[in-house]
Parts: sequence; structure tokens; C-alpha cells
Amino acid sequence: ALSTTPPAWHAPHWQRLQQALEHQRMPHALLLLGQGGLGKRAFAQRLVARLLCRAPQAGEACGQCHGCRLRLAETHPDLYRLGLAPNREGKLRSEIVIDQVRAACEKLTLSSQLGGWRVALIDPADALNAAAYNALLKTLEEPPAAALLILLADHPERLPATVRSRCQRVQFQVPARVEARSWLDAQGLRGDSALALDAAEGNPGLAAVYLREGALPRREAVRSELAQLLAQRADALALAQSWSQDNPAQRLLFAAQWLARELRAHSTGMRGP
Repeated sequence: ALSTTPPAWHAPHWQRLQQALEHQRMPHALLLLGQGGLGKRAFAQRLVARLLCRAPQAGEACGQCHGCRLRLAETHPDLYRLGLAPNREGKLRSEIVIDQVRAACEKLTLSSQLGGWRVALIDPADALNAAAYNALLKTLEEPPAAALLILLADHPERLPATVRSRCQRVQFQVPARVEARSWLDAQGLRGDSALALDAAEGNPGLAAVYLREGALPRREAVRSELAQLLAQRADALALAQSWSQDNPAQRLLFAAQWLARELRAHSTGMRGP
């Protein structure tokens, strides 16, 4: 069965924000950073739930009150979500635009309809265009009371320094292998969790994707085929053709990993598996 317990590597961030909330020292803007697969979005949803809950229990949302019910129904009047929206032709935009930011920031300046926090969730924040950043900056410079902006970014380097500097950073790092393995084993997925973590370079979310998709045999095949190619026992063109038929992007990622390890092994005089 799937574990719904928050990952252990979230605990320090969560405790810090809980203390800030208890002592009424919450920042007005949070920037959640880190590669995909570490649970930034689950963390953001958990925090939003806690802030909008009218009767929190042991520091978590109760899931039963009026605020929680509205949030779960996605009709909470004090929660604004900014993401990639469809354009006039119905296609998904590649940017978050100024009109979206203006609308959310205007709402944040109004009184809370339920008498609590107002929250704007911007995901992916690295998709804001220049005009949208400038509109957001005005709110970051003069933040309204009891309002929180939560920005999520897989690629924080795309965010202007002016925006980054006005947010409190919550940096998600690849956890210790024992924590990652423990979380992965609790997901109830079949397969070798240690091997999956190795393939994902320690990223537990990516390792879970590999186990769900059955990607590990593909990784093993790539390693074997590259070894044959280097030993001149395989044809490069035929190999490229076969790779193009079955998840070429993932195969290229596994190939790059294998080559990087081989190069490291050669430079240190050790051959890896």
C-alpha cells in the first residue's frame, strides 16, 4: 500500500515553518527549490492545507472543517493558483502572464473571505515572463498582511535575483540514501529499490517512477549494449535505430550516466560495474 506519511527529509523545513507560524513570524513569500522528485509540490499542498484549515490538529490540517472542505473541493475563496493556462486557441501557454499575476495579487490585497490566510501558489514560478515578474515584484516589495506567496521552481536560475532575494528559500536536497530507501520501500512498489535509487542518482521520486515504469531492465540493456559497442561487437546505427523505438530520452539518460561512470572509473584507475 502507498505510504502517505510525509518524507523524512521534509521534516526540518516543516518544523521551521511551524515555528514561524506559531510565533507569528511567517515570511510573506516562500520559494520552494530543488530538482523534481523530492516532493516540493506535496510539501506546498500540505502547507496550504495547514494555513487554510480552521481547526488544525497537531500542526496539520484537520481535513474536516469548512476551510478544508472548500480547499478539497477546489473552491476556497482565499486560495489562488497560478500555473500554465490555456490561451485563446485552447493550447497551454508556455509562460505565466501578467494578467494572471495581477488578478492574484489584487485578490491578496483584499480582506480574507473566511477570516484567515490568503495564499497564492505559483507553479512553475520559473515560467513567469518578464512582465509577470515585474507585477509580482510590486507585491513582494509591499506584501499585504496575512497573505503568503508560495513559488515553486525546478529551475531557480531562471528567476530574477530581485524575486529570489525577496523570498525565503526552502531548498529541497537529495536525501541521505537510507532516508530515500526507507521512503521508497514504503511506497509498495515492486522491484529493487537500491538499484532504482542508483539509477536515479539518489532522487527518490525519480526512483519511484523508474520502478513504476519498469525502467531498470531498460537501463541494464543500455549498459550491456554500450559495453558491446565499445568492444566493437555491436553496430552503432542498428543500436540507434532500436533505441529510437523505445523511450529514447530515457535510454540516452542511462547512456550518459554509464559513460560518466566509465570516465570517472578510468580517471581514478578503477573500473565500475
